[in-house]
Amino acid sequence: MKGALGVVTAVSRIEADRAALAKRQPKADREAVSHNLNGQKLGRKGRVTRERILAATIELINESPDAQISLSAVARRAGLGMTSLYVYFSDLTELLMAVLEPVMREAGEPGGYFNLLANYWPDEYLEESCRDFVRSYFEFWEKHSRILHLRNNMSDQYDQRMMLARVRSAQPVIALFRKQLTAPGKHIDGVGCDMASVLMTGIERAVTVATDQIGPTFFEPELGPRNTNVVEPLSRLMFLAARDCRQISAAS
Repeated sequence: MKGALGVVTAVSRIEADRAALAKRQPKADREAVSHNLNGQKLGRKGRVTRERILAATIELINESPDAQISLSAVARRAGLGMTSLYVYFSDLTELLMAVLEPVMREAGEPGGYFNLLANYWPDEYLEESCRDFVRSYFEFWEKHSRILHLRNNMSDQYDQRMMLARVRSAQPVIALFRKQLTAPGKHIDGVGCDMASVLMTGIERAVTVATDQIGPTFFEPELGPRNTNVVEPLSRLMFLAARDCRQISAAS
């Protein structure tokens, strides 16, 4: 009975933390854009124009792995002048952030990798749950490879808003990792907290390399093919880390 209560407590903490993290997301991430940059309320025509800009950006991003994305290229693709584009987006980063918003929301939908962390994983299903999470995360990156790699590349070049977007996408996952790595009824601290950050960093890095469409064209001719079969190894590593952390937590 005590163990069951511990699981219920852990699940409740996960749900509470998930809700709190959602509330801390920027308001623009939770509500539809209602005004342009001139402060004018968007009517039907304005919403259509904004969607045209976003659609043109997505087309360019998905057109070719090494396609050059610029505001002028987006304006040409959307059939708009630069003046019209600047009514809706002040620069390229702001535009790409708008493209990223629905992509990242997808992670929280049923079957999405973030959604899979919502409930505390019972020990008997721990290995299976780790595999489901890693597979979902990998499939998410495969589906949205270009925009996610573009975000990371801009982040690596010290684009501050992209750096924040990247960190904000990882923080909720790390927070839920910490709870999954902690035994029911135990305080979340110590080895589980440290391991959660390392796990997220390692999983993201391995999946990033495995889904990269540009890098391999440079190094594979010289160094040979990369390993893209990362789901099973990462699932196993996550399971072993979670199992060990739970055991250490239970004994503390």
